[in-house]
Amino acid sequence: MTLAVETLPGFPFDWNGTRLPAEVDALRAEPVRKVRTIAGDEAWLVSSYALCKQVLEDPRFSLKDTSAPGVPRQYALTIPPHVVNNMGNITGAGLRKAVMKAIIPKAPGLEEWLRDKAGALVDAMGAEGAPGELRSGFADPYSAGLHCRLLGIPEEDGPRLLRSLDVAFMNAPREIEAARLNWDRDIAYMAERLDDPATGGLMAELAALRDDPEYAHLTDEMLATVGVTLFGAGVISTAGFLTMALVSVLTRQDVREALAGGGVVGAMDELLRVNLSIGDGLPRLALEDVRLGDTLVRAGELVLVLVEAANHDPEQFPDPLAFRPDRQNAAEHLSFGGGRHFCPATALGKRHAEIALETLLDRLPELRLAVPVEQLVWRTNFMKRLPERLPAAW
Repeated sequence: MTLAVETLPGFPFDWNGTRLPAEVDALRAEPVRKVRTIAGDEAWLVSSYALCKQVLEDPRFSLKDTSAPGVPRQYALTIPPHVVNNMGNITGAGLRKAVMKAIIPKAPGLEEWLRDKAGALVDAMGAEGAPGELRSGFADPYSAGLHCRLLGIPEEDGPRLLRSLDVAFMNAPREIEAARLNWDRDIAYMAERLDDPATGGLMAELAALRDDPEYAHLTDEMLATVGVTLFGAGVISTAGFLTMALVSVLTRQDVREALAGGGVVGAMDELLRVNLSIGDGLPRLALEDVRLGDTLVRAGELVLVLVEAANHDPEQFPDPLAFRPDRQNAAEHLSFGGGRHFCPATALGKRHAEIALETLLDRLPELRLAVPVEQLVWRTNFMKRLPERLPAAW
């Protein structure tokens, strides 16, 4: 029997990234429960670590099929349906090797570039004087610049591609015209790069495949899609995590003291565990009837993995609200997903954030939030939790 609309809690819960949503504690007693999504559909929200991990690793729960016509949705798609399972598409097209090569953090000169870029952005903030804006003045251009470098496109084109992401990653009940317009424009831009002799990096490697008979099945649009999705998903994930890591540094004394005392690198997995940057649930569609704990999920039903709840499950992480860089199992967090869809850019994302945080805290040891924490304005209905601005002084 379908529950009445008014009896189902709406999801997502709280957009404030300085606190774990109050609903998470209540979910401990009901780790699989029905919610109403932004799109108005019913979904099973899974919140315990063990069951979240089961969903992510069980092939009977599909990411690709969440974009199929007529299935329940978390929100309206802002990208073409065939792009939802992007790494699967890349693998299927024979492009995984090229993409994985592009996102290896130990690529020659990459760490030096990251340090130089982070340093230049800090210097620019210092030259302008406090307060500085850590999101638009540091995290966003740092991440956008990195992905321009990986793709081999001009860094000065980063801001135009970055602007599309504010719409591309919205959680909306209906399709958004601006999302389609941005997509078409960005695909056209990446397609032009395939014919630009000045293009390097991954886009140049993709362009070269057009001369290989083995890749004759690839169209320019397919190759351009790799560029657009790598930039979009890469930037929104790395910039989102870095921004929220900075929120933790600026608002949690235990985080600040731990990083100052033991360094950033050893604390990275714990930073990822407590990070609240994932603003929605990781969606999967049940391909057949599957039992999750005491709940029978029927084929065709939508399941949402609540990462923040899994990462704060006391059964898996004792005293989960405490920040402990020496936590033995911190690396078991689910912030990079899991199973077949474990984020392939994990190592790059971690190194990107480590260098950024090291640079900021080394050069600006007095870095602090320049406004009362309660004055931070949090973006709503977005795939990532983000403060609209993050003003800092030093």
